[in-house]
Amino acid sequence: MLADELDYVVGVDTHRDQHALAVVDARTGAVVAQTAAAASAYGYAQAVRFAAHHAQGARRWAIEGAGHYGAGLVRHLRRGGEVVQEVERTSRAERRLRGKDDRLDAVRAARSALTHEHRANPRGGEHQEALRLLLLAWRTAVDTPRVALVQLRSVIVTAPDALRDELRRLPLGGLLNRFRRSSSRTPAQLAMILVLRTLARRIQAASAEAETLEPSCRCGPDSRAPTCADGAPPPRPRRSCS
Repeated sequence: MLADELDYVVGVDTHRDQHALAVVDARTGAVVAQTAAAASAYGYAQAVRFAAHHAQGARRWAIEGAGHYGAGLVRHLRRGGEVVQEVERTSRAERRLRGKDDRLDAVRAARSALTHEHRANPRGGEHQEALRLLLLAWRTAVDTPRVALVQLRSVIVTAPDALRDELRRLPLGGLLNRFRRSSSRTPAQLAMILVLRTLARRIQAASAEAETLEPSCRCGPDSRAPTCADGAPPPRPRRSCS
């Protein structure tokens, strides 16, 4: 068991601006010391000094949110040679039952590491973080055309009959070129045309962004990577206005 290998576990409940820390005795589960540290380079150094003072001996860091608010702390600890383990956050149902307390959550993180046999390594690392950001941008670029296409089709449905039949047959590029001279149209028609062209441009621009990002999402941030990342985005279907 982990308690037989360590003297202390440093539990960390991470947040955007400040992290709560608790040193727990690995053999008894008793709380040795607690503090809070800023989510900054200075705060990370302060956290290490706190652990060095109160957790002298074999220790391990148990961090909630290691891949999110705790990513910076994880990188700092790894550079310093500290052993880091990711633990799951307390469920919302349990937080509602017991109440939300950052200091208690830090203690729970430490004790959770002691009671679980599986030791999850943090999902941090420069390559993983770069891939996460690329996928975030790619998903946004994919979702934007989907939403805009729904809006565009909704506008076309409400268009006058003659105009609606014509618009349904046009590709996205055709919408951009169809209404270049619109001075003879009514204000309502001008507004509809402006919205249609705006949505069509949005779909085209976001689709182009998705195509630009997709190779990096498939093969990682380094274009020279010989193999592609798992969970790569699937090919996207072509879109039409109908």
